Amino acid sequence: MMKDPLSLAMRNVPRYTSYPTAPHFHDGVSAATYAEWLDAVSPKDTLSLYLHVPFCREMCHYCGCHTKATRQDAPLRAYSATLGKEIGLVASHLTNAGPVRHIHWGGGTPSLLPRQDLIDLTGLLRVNFDLAPELEHAIELDPRLVGAELAETLALIGINRASLGVQDFDPGVQEAIGRVQPYETVRDAALHLRAAGVADLNFDLMYGLPAQTPATIVDTVEKTLSLAPGRIALFGYAHVPWMRKHQRLIDEALLPPAAERLRLAELARSELLKAGYVAVGLDHFARPDDSMAIALRAGSLKRNFQGYTTDQGDQLIGFGVSSIGKLSSGYVQNQGDVGNWRRSVEASRLPIAKGLALSVDDRLRGRIIEELMTSYACDLAPVCRSHGVSPAHLRESLEALEELQAEGLVRLETGANDNARIEVTEAGRPFVRLAAAAFDAYLADSQASGKARHSAAV
Repeated sequence: MMKDPLSLAMRNVPRYTSYPTAPHFHDGVSAATYAEWLDAVSPKDTLSLYLHVPFCREMCHYCGCHTKATRQDAPLRAYSATLGKEIGLVASHLTNAGPVRHIHWGGGTPSLLPRQDLIDLTGLLRVNFDLAPELEHAIELDPRLVGAELAETLALIGINRASLGVQDFDPGVQEAIGRVQPYETVRDAALHLRAAGVADLNFDLMYGLPAQTPATIVDTVEKTLSLAPGRIALFGYAHVPWMRKHQRLIDEALLPPAAERLRLAELARSELLKAGYVAVGLDHFARPDDSMAIALRAGSLKRNFQGYTTDQGDQLIGFGVSSIGKLSSGYVQNQGDVGNWRRSVEASRLPIAKGLALSVDDRLRGRIIEELMTSYACDLAPVCRSHGVSPAHLRESLEALEELQAEGLVRLETGANDNARIEVTEAGRPFVRLAAAAFDAYLADSQASGKARHSAAV
């Protein structure tokens, strides 16, 4: 039995949707750098496209996304026009690229874009890129804004997967987080989408929210199960008011203490597993016949800035304000404000603010971290061999795992020549970010300097 699970659960570490993590990006990666990286993409490279729309009708108190509220359509139309120009600008550097296997619209609330703009933008994607027949085309949605007309529009433009932001069904919790949406609203949104042919649905839930209790989270899970989504994401609320000032609207006295937060996570997880969902990595659950559960069994599950994914694209291309891309050579991130992003695109300049060129060590550690986060295990010898590095290079990381091994959270099997196999135990799975952090060469310095502040491990 663990000596002190709470102290481990409350340690602050990254979510590892990338490695190195975004706080380590720098302005040494420029538009010229990005152009070189795009030009190097070959016909063998399949693509994944991410389009960020940083607008909502109102700001929810808990939100950690890069977005802002607007009640007007004019900013949305102007944004669509610039997004279309950026698509053409980036595509001009990808004339030799392979097909697109995945498109994801995120935000914000991307469905706020006017209907004709959504049609025109997806048309531009079809003109500028080779879309694979098996394309997954996904979008994030606010259930309060989903009606029959929007659902039909989404089906028309080829959307075949939608994520609904549910968070919690309890009225008291919804009031505390500034997002009131009765069960019937979510139910009707799911009905509209399915009726239009958008059958693959994800629901996003959260634990650790203000006013949440074991009873409310069990009720939320039961209501979610009644709507039978193929996938469920169960995220821990990250209270970071120093980064997201609107989170100051949340009454911190209502936030569950550490022990209760851990209990809420375990309770929701238990209810989902009892219902037959398969646990996928740290915070996702899928029905056994869903493509994500199938990818988990096949060992092909991936992790990127959208979390766990079946996306097998070799190169991730980001469009829109603050979007992040990952190419073979490294990461890039677009400018974070609409004005500078628009001025760059209007000047036919790739709107890059920063990025990071990957070193051999970055690639090695990134591979290990992704394997731990997706498969809960990693054989170091073949991974090191594929990167031309001796396992001895990772000796300090293995020593950092000894505490987790003593707590029964990981198993280490060591052999000759510093070979090792790491396996996260069943008890350790909720703490997998701590195992990944042992391989993060940037973490100690960033924590000491205050360069990056992260959320609790569980």
